[in-house]
Amino acid sequence: MGFLTKFTSCALMVACVGGAGAQVIGPVVPTASGAAAGNTSGNGAQSLPIGQFGALLSESVKWQSFPAFPPEARLAVLVGEPAKAGPYVVRVKLPAGVKLMPHTHPEDRIYTVVSGVFYIGLGTTFDPDKLQAYAPGSVIVLPANTPHFHWAKSGDYMTQVAGTGPLGIKYVDPHDDPRSH
Repeated sequence: MGFLTKFTSCALMVACVGGAGAQVIGPVVPTASGAAAGNTSGNGAQSLPIGQFGALLSESVKWQSFPAFPPEARLAVLVGEPAKAGPYVVRVKLPAGVKLMPHTHPEDRIYTVVSGVFYIGLGTTFDPDKLQAYAPGSVIVLPANTPHFHWAKSGDYMTQVAGTGPLGIKYVDPHDDPRSH
């Protein structure tokens, strides 16, 4: 496991696009900061560093709650440090029925559907008629600042998201942001 970086769950201050430029929204995803401090407790999740060979087996993926998503959603950081500038890869799991209301991300993203059917729609209002269904293996490119929404309409799904950080999320309607409750 020498090629794996262990890290503890830490808060990330994410820059999201605001009316007057970037604004800090609050804790969003775990970072690898604990590893830099020499944390080898084994209690944190694992993330592969950029710039050296490594591998992460599916049974070693550490899932965590994600404050910017509904409480049922889970996130795993696989590669990089999403809190920092640079490439990252995360996975997101949503159980059946969970909706992610309209939101944007300041970074370009590439989604790959790992399992289940991924429903995504574009727009600033949640509209089930705008949802497109994508089966496992599908790849979706989402440009930065594109308003969109998700629904685990037909069952659980898992997507893998690649981008260049820092990762961010801003809900179109601030009342939809789970961090504000």
